[in-house]
Amino acid sequence: MTELPRRHVLGMTAGAAVGAALITPATADASPHATPRGTTGGDWGTVPAAVPVPLDRWFDNDGIDTADARGGNFDGSGYTFPGEELPAGKREIDGIPYLFPTATAGAKNNITALGQRIDLPAGRYLSGLLLVASSYGAASGTATVHYADGSSRPVALGGPDWYSGSGAITAAYRYTPTGAKDPHPVVIATAELAMDATKEAVALTLPVTNPAEADRSSLHIFALTLQPAASGRALVLREAHSTTSMLGAGAQSVEATVINAGTVGILPSDRLTVSVVVPGARTVDPATVDRLAPGEQARVRVGIRRRPGTPPGTQQDGTVLARGRGQQVAAARRTLTLGVPDYEPTDASLNTHQAPYWFQDAKFGIFIHWGLYSVPAWAPVGKQYAEWYWSQMQDPNNPTYAHHRQTYGESFAYDDFIPRFRAERFNPRSWVELFRDAGAQYHVLTSKHHEGFALWDTKVSDRNSVKMGPRRDLIRELFDASRRYAPELHRGLYFSMPEWFNPDNPWSGHAPRNPYTLEPVPYTGHRRGDYIKDLQAPQMLELIHDYDPEVLWCDIGGANDSHRVLAEYFNHAKNRARPIEVTVNNRSGIGPHDFTTPEYTTYDSIVTDKWESSRGLDPFSYGYNAQTPDDRYMTTEEVVHSLVDIVSKNGNFLLDIGPRADGTIPEIMERRLRETGAWLKVNGEAIYGSTYWARMPQLGEDLRFTVRPDKAFYIHSLAAPGSTLTVEAPVPVRQGDRVTMLGHDRPLNWRTTGDKFVVDVPAAARRAGRHVWVFKVAWSV
Repeated sequence: MTELPRRHVLGMTAGAAVGAALITPATADASPHATPRGTTGGDWGTVPAAVPVPLDRWFDNDGIDTADARGGNFDGSGYTFPGEELPAGKREIDGIPYLFPTATAGAKNNITALGQRIDLPAGRYLSGLLLVASSYGAASGTATVHYADGSSRPVALGGPDWYSGSGAITAAYRYTPTGAKDPHPVVIATAELAMDATKEAVALTLPVTNPAEADRSSLHIFALTLQPAASGRALVLREAHSTTSMLGAGAQSVEATVINAGTVGILPSDRLTVSVVVPGARTVDPATVDRLAPGEQARVRVGIRRRPGTPPGTQQDGTVLARGRGQQVAAARRTLTLGVPDYEPTDASLNTHQAPYWFQDAKFGIFIHWGLYSVPAWAPVGKQYAEWYWSQMQDPNNPTYAHHRQTYGESFAYDDFIPRFRAERFNPRSWVELFRDAGAQYHVLTSKHHEGFALWDTKVSDRNSVKMGPRRDLIRELFDASRRYAPELHRGLYFSMPEWFNPDNPWSGHAPRNPYTLEPVPYTGHRRGDYIKDLQAPQMLELIHDYDPEVLWCDIGGANDSHRVLAEYFNHAKNRARPIEVTVNNRSGIGPHDFTTPEYTTYDSIVTDKWESSRGLDPFSYGYNAQTPDDRYMTTEEVVHSLVDIVSKNGNFLLDIGPRADGTIPEIMERRLRETGAWLKVNGEAIYGSTYWARMPQLGEDLRFTVRPDKAFYIHSLAAPGSTLTVEAPVPVRQGDRVTMLGHDRPLNWRTTGDKFVVDVPAAARRAGRHVWVFKVAWSV
């Protein structure tokens, strides 16, 4: 893992697009890219057109420049968005009409969120959709929607870091303080605020973040559009698009979000289905929606199959249709790509890839940091990464510098740890069975960390665990055991793109040397050559072709040949005799990625682009730190709380363990994993395969929510409930639904009063829970 500031590490992210865009209450005969204004039919109502809100009078930051109009300062360091790359004026972005500011010299064009109150045209709204970006890391906070009756409701609002996040609008470069072009993509994303459609909204108070200053995270708002609610039965389709993901029996997935924009709930008797009509393909697996309360939304997957004679990659204008009660009730015209052609080494091609459904549904994985650093296993507890030992011992002001001299002596080189890394007690079967028992769905092992020591039989360097040290192919042994003893687990590999001290391309700026005398020392097992062409890319391809990792977890970025390597990765997986679905994170040094990766932190609000948070059980280390006492490791309660919080916001939790150099997993780590597995055995149905609640991920400090579409709604109480559990939110529940607490199968009494949902919790139920108490609203049919 990396300790560098996120903003300065290529490929790292501090945020992702929050919310969604593309409201399309379309009619079937609309032009392919139009945004029709509503749909009616029988007892289905009209969905009003979206309402852009002028924000000019609140603009307080100039974040957009052009070559001819200079003077902006988006982030407090003098960098700006390029106006030549952005929309201007009234423009549709993913089907939503926005009033986007224009770039004029000296003109303000965005709001830095500092608690401003934005007046809204009075009306009943389903949601507010915003164009947002953050400077110096993802920023978020609590916004407040104000209603005409004097009430208000808090709601989370956040956005991605413009430099390293994902967004609906991407510019290929940004302007530097000198007016030069920095050739790194910058983004503006969409964010969505759920609003109470039963009340007339009059104002929105923005969160309080920071002014636009260097090294302070700030949230910026460029535009706001309101989606009015409808009366009666009414639907909108959002985010209709083809994907490269596959459903059962080789059907290609077309995704869409169905939103109940009306005041009447959708029930099984409405027979609501979503299908696709497009030349060159046919729907073979329509999606159904059985339950959708007013204001709720469901993300659906429709399976289509190409007709004979339609080449993969064919683009056709088609229509995604929602039908209910025998009528067409909503439609979205979109250009769809039929089939999945081979990937090309370009941003455009690689950006069509997305995280596979198994990864989106898995939620929980085990990270494993194991290498030469596991021998010294030392860092100041809770302050530094133990796996960064070699880098930290270079600095005379770092405690590792003094520790190494006192413990091993000045003449003991880092590579002298190689013979001590023996893995003599490594039992891969016990590892994978532990991961399975912990309730994990996948594992990711460090194939090579920044020290450059490979844990497999790489043919392009002798600096590996087969030629020296354990003299074993540790990846091969782990993957073989995983396939044999825990075949339900998915297998992944971490790979460090650079190496600290590789003489051909030293990330730290110099080849290996004695930190006390500054004399050169050998880089054991190294073969001279071009770092990218002769080592980095070949090693990545070895892992891809010889080990078939389903997750390629890159780190740091920097110089790379990742376009070519990832195209080969995706094509190899797709074209195997038995295809597998693979995924890559955002740290390979290029823009395309499937998921973002905050470490030792999480996002504060829902992030609809897939993300994964990682951290160690250790208070601040991925590699094993022998100095950490047992009482400083995460408790099981902290692990479960983190998992629930992350999953409620659309994330996965990649929890790290650091084995000892001999291959044993510390007892405290094993105990925590088994205790987590025991909780998941009871409560896993609220985690695996779940999705976020679009209205809100959490309420206060102690409540989180997840949903299993068409099946159940889950309330996670992070605090032990009393005799009643009260949820002051519009829980999607109706008469006939059954409410239970997982681990206590008897039905519980419940009632609703306005927006309050109250459940009686008997003492037996309270005693049955532990760590997080999960209440299930099982939807009746």
